[in-house]
Amino acid sequence: MRHVLLLIFIISPLQAIWSQSIKGTITDENGPLPGATVQIMGTDMGTATTANGQYVLENLQPGEITLLFRSIGFVPLKKQITLQEGETLPLDVVLKENSLGLDEVVVTGTMNPTYVSSSPVKVDVVTSQYLNTFTPAAASSIVEGIKLVNGIQEVVACGVCFTNSISINGLPGPYTAVLMDGTPMYGNLASVYGLNGIPNMIIDRFEVIKGPSSTLYGSEAVAGVINIITKDPATQPLLAVDLMGTSHLESFGNIAAAPKIGKSSGYIGLNYAYINDFDDRNQDGFGDMINLDRYSLFTKWNIHRQSGKKFTLAAKYYYEDRRNGVEEFLKDRNYRTLRGNDSIYGESIYTHRTELFGSYELPTTEHIRIDYSFSQHQQNSYYGTSDYQAAQSIGFANFIWDRQIADHALLVGVTTRYQHYDDNTMATSDTTATGNVLNKPDNQFIPGIFVQDEWNVSNRFTLLAGGRLDHYTAHGFIFSPRLNVKYKPGEWTTLRANLGTGFRVVNLFTEDHAFVTGQRTVEILEALKPEQSYNGAFNFNHVYTLGNSQGTLDIDAYYTYFTNKIIPDYSNPTKIIYANTDGHAITKGIGVNIQQEFIFPLSMNVGFNIQEVTQTERNEQDVFETTAIEFAPQWSGVATANYQWREPKITFAYTMRVTGPMALPDVYDLDENGMPLPEPRPSRSTPFSFHNIQVTKAFDTSWSAYIGVQNLLDYLQPVSPLTGYNDPNTSTGFSEYFDTAYAFAPIHGREFYIGIQWNLKR
Repeated sequence: MRHVLLLIFIISPLQAIWSQSIKGTITDENGPLPGATVQIMGTDMGTATTANGQYVLENLQPGEITLLFRSIGFVPLKKQITLQEGETLPLDVVLKENSLGLDEVVVTGTMNPTYVSSSPVKVDVVTSQYLNTFTPAAASSIVEGIKLVNGIQEVVACGVCFTNSISINGLPGPYTAVLMDGTPMYGNLASVYGLNGIPNMIIDRFEVIKGPSSTLYGSEAVAGVINIITKDPATQPLLAVDLMGTSHLESFGNIAAAPKIGKSSGYIGLNYAYINDFDDRNQDGFGDMINLDRYSLFTKWNIHRQSGKKFTLAAKYYYEDRRNGVEEFLKDRNYRTLRGNDSIYGESIYTHRTELFGSYELPTTEHIRIDYSFSQHQQNSYYGTSDYQAAQSIGFANFIWDRQIADHALLVGVTTRYQHYDDNTMATSDTTATGNVLNKPDNQFIPGIFVQDEWNVSNRFTLLAGGRLDHYTAHGFIFSPRLNVKYKPGEWTTLRANLGTGFRVVNLFTEDHAFVTGQRTVEILEALKPEQSYNGAFNFNHVYTLGNSQGTLDIDAYYTYFTNKIIPDYSNPTKIIYANTDGHAITKGIGVNIQQEFIFPLSMNVGFNIQEVTQTERNEQDVFETTAIEFAPQWSGVATANYQWREPKITFAYTMRVTGPMALPDVYDLDENGMPLPEPRPSRSTPFSFHNIQVTKAFDTSWSAYIGVQNLLDYLQPVSPLTGYNDPNTSTGFSEYFDTAYAFAPIHGREFYIGIQWNLKR
């Protein structure tokens, strides 16, 4: 009895000390936040909210306490309170959503919807809101927006027609698969022009995966994947208009409507671009920017079904009249009659493109869907006197079954792809035994199957394994496996690792137009084999706090080893020589990205990427020699910052891109007699930077206006991207030494723009 009384005597004061508590609800502007955390700073004590956003902290000491409230996708909040003895303190808090993008839903990494923070595959996301904040809204295409992602550059392959592509981690554009709503749309022919016709008006977001993804997306996904997610018709305003003009006499515009038919919702939009101005600041006799008329008509429908199953149908028609050359070729639209002229040089490309794509869920108890697409691309072009007529059709269907079994998310897919390509070059011709030349279009049927298992081993550990088997008539079966691992040592830290292989079947002439944009001839040394790649990548992501603000630190390291790589050789000024390298090629590097949202209305993003992209093959002495691959910068960086002046509803946005030195092709200027100089131009570029500013003013929920300047410092490539244009023995552009392949930096000077946006809400 005495022992019991003694125990009560000891415990009673402790109960008084530890009987304090705090309870409340954590919400955002839309309601409760389940899974949010509350922590007493300086201790290990904390808890998480229930499904109703409620929390309770019990058995606390009286006195001053600092609480930290956090939830992924929201700005962390600190509260300092004083607890009285015996008090139960009610404390409700409201968290503000941030722009770090951790709660964006992504589908590209696994083909199943998941959050950025939960995905076992590292995915970068750029939303339409982000695009409109930092780029000229109406004018921007996927090419403009993609340059906001660290480690990605636009590569211009022709200084006349400005053929461009997207480079991920130093690899050329054809190594990247471009998808629309998860289905491949842009075959090799469209990779150099078709991407320019994707306006911002149809983009909800785009998702980027760096590194081989051939297991899910096939041959074109060696460098990575860009998946363009189009807007949901049901969430769009009834009518939207966006118009913009620039100081270079360019005009861009969008008009879109979102009607409803019964319970089905649709989206219909028209995008146009008009550029018809001649500017020649570098005095090479050619226009410094492309002239064009471009029209793109887009529609998407969510078709209502009684079963509630998904059925989307989307279509796009794209027309472009693209031209550039000497002034006489462009003046008064003379190009229409001068196409193919042998004394007045110009390049003229007419493009007609039709796309149909969507997704259909079968009316079965099992979750089975068909992702489908069809595209037809026709190109009618002249490069000087070289006539290039090409057509490509691609039909695609992906039959996908997925099921959750315990901790395993299984995904099985059967892919069928048919592609037809025909042109008027040696690429699709055949010579008979009697010497007759026959047209022989390239027709390929490519069936494949893939299997994937995402295993949630524990709350901290996820394992994703998969494999793909494709069959090509010319190459037989090709297998590509992958393994992804995600580990969370803490709630706000994520580690990801990726191992896998990739392959690429090269469609030579549809990918490299250099054989018609200059006066070079093509030489193919052997029957080209598929390129193979072996990849390893590591990602570290950490969400941190800085005072009351929140940010993320993201570090990527990657290494890819290629065999059978096909590298064009431009060392002979009159030829392009193609062959599989008997050595190897390597791309490796590290990228760091910091995103910070302050408690005041300022957010910033800074990224830096350093890489080494090389090829190793035999030189003239039959000794392996390592050289840098052209147009892959040794380092690059991107920075964005936006400040919201809340009361007048004005947003200030700043963008900077810096590009380090890169290897350049060997090209030769001519002397006064029209002969090549003994030494080529510099084979290494100098670093440069590109700066943009945009200011947006919202007048009300319907009207807004924006004004900005691109290339603020008016940086221009120090020399013309063209060589051989000044040959005194021929008309401009018709020298045997004329070449267009020395474009590595902007030649389009400073440009001001202004635009308006108007939305009619439902």
